[in-house]
Amino acid sequence: MVSLKDISEATNVSIATVSKALNGHNDVSAETREKIRRTAMEMGYLPNFAAQALKTNRSYDLGILFMDEAHSGLTHDYYAALLDSFKRTAESMGFDLTFINGNKVRSNNMSYLAHVKYRGFDGVCIACVDFNDPDVLELVRSDIPIVTIDHTFDNRIVVVSDNISGMRDLVRYCYDQGHRKIAYIHGLDSSVTQARLTSYYKTCQELGLPVRDEYVREAPYRNTDETYRQTLELLDLKDPPTCILYPDDFASFGGMNAIRSRGLSVPEDISVAGYDGIRIGRHLFPRLTTIWQNTEEMGKIAAQQLISLIENPRTTFVETKVVPGKLYEGETVRNINVI
Repeated sequence: MVSLKDISEATNVSIATVSKALNGHNDVSAETREKIRRTAMEMGYLPNFAAQALKTNRSYDLGILFMDEAHSGLTHDYYAALLDSFKRTAESMGFDLTFINGNKVRSNNMSYLAHVKYRGFDGVCIACVDFNDPDVLELVRSDIPIVTIDHTFDNRIVVVSDNISGMRDLVRYCYDQGHRKIAYIHGLDSSVTQARLTSYYKTCQELGLPVRDEYVREAPYRNTDETYRQTLELLDLKDPPTCILYPDDFASFGGMNAIRSRGLSVPEDISVAGYDGIRIGRHLFPRLTTIWQNTEEMGKIAAQQLISLIENPRTTFVETKVVPGKLYEGETVRNINVI
């Protein structure tokens, strides 16, 4: 059986350095850490995780609490990309991931906190849940290392997309294209929705655009049936909008189908824009105008921050990490400026 001493002799470093590298300590350079891990793999080194856990008081396992309102699971383009980045980053730092089965936890009459302690997770990433759920709040208020995605709590590390700037850029782009009647079908109430909705109102105010109550509507995220219905109602208004913003890219597909059902076309008759920047939107015709969210960076930062909090709790700042997105102009917002 390959030992730490064997790896030490093969890499010409101390046994202590080998141990630190294999345990993901930050006081070993990335180059040395990678060399040691590669050598260990080539030599067939298999660590005794049970002994390692007893020695370090860690499981090297992170819990993921994720239950989106649409029950789309990992078919949810935005969160699937984000959590994939989280997974790759965590694994590169020596950690495994386990999804927390909410249904199983409830059926066993356990709280999330009790389940996390029972499973021995070193930390938890919370994304896309009901953040007002008492069980979620109990977990957040515990002493378990936690990072949340797209929802802010006091005294917790938070990673969020810059929804305020994103919505501002989207509204301003539509305005620059000549649109003065811009409707917004927003998602159900959440911190993300509130940030985008406030930014929508504020940007319209800055641009001198009156926002009519009938132009602001609600539909669940990723719900094409409801955006279809809401779009038809907008089209039936006595003075319909020239441009409609949707809660997310996927939901915008329902809106575009509604527009086409009336014999109208996008963007010749009415302009639309989504939010998220999912891959399929770039392959549609016309290509969808949207705000691309940097899920790769968000997932990476979330994993790094959570693991830093686990390994260096006294020197890791508890802060909000805001990740900027980018406007993707696409082809679904027509320029209606009079030439």
